[in-house]
Amino acid sequence: MGVSGAGKTAIGEALARELGWRFIDADDYHPEANVAKMAAGQPLEDEDRWPWLDRLNSLLKEQKQAVLACSALKERYRSRLAEGIGRIEWIYLKGDFDLIHSRLAQRQHRYMPASLLESQFAALEPPAQAITIDIEADVPTCVAQIAALLAR
Repeated sequence: MGVSGAGKTAIGEALARELGWRFIDADDYHPEANVAKMAAGQPLEDEDRWPWLDRLNSLLKEQKQAVLACSALKERYRSRLAEGIGRIEWIYLKGDFDLIHSRLAQRQHRYMPASLLESQFAALEPPAQAITIDIEADVPTCVAQIAALLAR
């Protein structure tokens, strides 16, 4: 979990390959109305997120083991995602605004303009119980750190 540009997809895909688990990109499950709103530069409201989070929760319940790349910026979103799931580990991909902004400026997200990064940092509630990974490291280093900590 983390803000846009933190590396959720790149790290999540690599971690899923390393673990032999299914990878789920939460962005693939946004309703069209959410996509349109974000593409227009408008941040989502909680009411926009609930059906999306419920769908992701259902997907997770169907999986024995999966890596989900999802912003999950607030504790109530993480609680909604985890509802009814026996074991879930949160991996917080942490980086400062300038680092992440520079990464977003170098890439094109499908529908998340860099202008929404400030609203994501404003909404971010860092998880109290999570594996925190400094995203200044490259993807293989981040994956190795996560895999080692999960193995404990």
